[in-house]
Amino acid sequence: MAEIKRMLKPKIMLEENAANFNQLVHEGKAPDLSCQNLSDLDLRAFNLTNANLSGCYLRGANLSGLDLSGANLEGASIKNAFISGVLFPRSLPACEISLSHQLGIRMRQTKVDLEKPKE
Repeated sequence: MAEIKRMLKPKIMLEENAANFNQLVHEGKAPDLSCQNLSDLDLRAFNLTNANLSGCYLRGANLSGLDLSGANLEGASIKNAFISGVLFPRSLPACEISLSHQLGIRMRQTKVDLEKPKE
């Protein structure tokens, strides 16, 4: 855990420059956030719908109300994050979210077949 605390936060997130970040997302140039330390940041204004948050450390981050339905959260940890109203990906089981929130475990996504069931 000590190595995560020493990780620098991405400048665009640390400055909470949501307008610039969201413009990059709109232009299709979203920064790769994989394996970043996003702990204790207020991320509510950031468009993270399809973000690569794999391996991210999100301890204590404010994710309230975010649509993360298309985000990659494989290996991310959300211990004590504010997650009220978050729309998580369908491929992320509720038990993974709960255990990560309570104990800080890294979440594992499953493959979900979103096609209609065959009759």
